[in-house]
Amino acid sequence: MKDYELTVVFHPDLEMNLDPAIDKVKKLIDQNGGKITKEENDGKKRLAYTIGGQEFGVYYFFDVQLPAEAPSKISSALNITDEALRYLLVRVDERKAKFAARRAEKASTEDKVTTEKGE
Repeated sequence: MKDYELTVVFHPDLEMNLDPAIDKVKKLIDQNGGKITKEENDGKKRLAYTIGGQEFGVYYFFDVQLPAEAPSKISSALNITDEALRYLLVRVDERKAKFAARRAEKASTEDKVTTEKGE
């Protein structure tokens, strides 16, 4: 299974009751053999251009692990979903992820050292 990032822009009218739409996406991921590792609601934001007559959208991010055939199936399903204005499903570059993890580890180690020295 490979790591992917899924960003979904939901219809702004769903802002107050986003749970059914999110559950629909989660169910779609689970049905295709995927696993959600992280999710984040980034809230309602103005869109760069109108989509379907809407100027705002609710952004929701998922970090998922998917088998090889799942991305095309998920894309097909999200294309016909009324709740989602737009989506973006991209594969995570493993080299960048490893580099970011090493950088974060190094930064936390440096913070520990400076804290222990009392600086």
